[in-house]
Amino acid sequence: MLKGSGITKRFGGLVALSDVDFEVNRGEIVGLIGPNGSGKTTLFNVISGFYKPDGGEVSLLGERISGKPPHRIAAMGIGRTFQIVRPLMDLTLVENVAIAVLYGRMGISESTEAKDKAYEILRFTGLAAKAYSLPGQLVLEDRKRLEVARALGSRPEIILLDEVFAGLNRKEILGAIELTFRIRDEYRVTIFMIEHVMKAIMESCSRIMALHHGVKIADGKPEEVANHPEVIRAYLGADYAGN
Repeated sequence: MLKGSGITKRFGGLVALSDVDFEVNRGEIVGLIGPNGSGKTTLFNVISGFYKPDGGEVSLLGERISGKPPHRIAAMGIGRTFQIVRPLMDLTLVENVAIAVLYGRMGISESTEAKDKAYEILRFTGLAAKAYSLPGQLVLEDRKRLEVARALGSRPEIILLDEVFAGLNRKEILGAIELTFRIRDEYRVTIFMIEHVMKAIMESCSRIMALHHGVKIADGKPEEVANHPEVIRAYLGADYAGN
């Protein structure tokens, strides 16, 4: 469904991504891990059009998307959340999501209908009771859920989740894992997710890809990647990898 071939991105003399290949198949939940600075969010920014790659290409359902502006890529079916949540603070939750609906892929152009659809999405994400609250009144867990709800409002084929589990406690993580499966199963949305919370990655994903210094070092089943010597070395150092 989503494929990258030889993705390279440079910032001056820094190579943030180097010849990275990846695939995400329809219906999968795929995890992307790596230490801070390994290139994870840079890869998401390339996929979603915020950065233009210096080499390689990204395709969605066989059509090249790399180099297109973010709004065109979103219109083709890629939604995303951001690590730093930035809702429209002066608008209610339902208005935040309704804007995504109006400018998304549902073909809705009437505000009342958009708000109805937004309320349905808020109910799905567990935020219906707070639909007419302002984002500043939300706790962290609910701000993360609002970010997901806004992404779902655009009716994506695939959603890029950037650390939606970060900062949550154990109970909240379990709730977020459940929501992740429901997004895939009930909304039929494929998921590609960056995460540092290994419990979430191990329990949510059928496959994990690992980056280190912009290079892909592993790709496979969660248990295989978690025990891969290069992954252990990247996270814990050579001593822990048996060297």
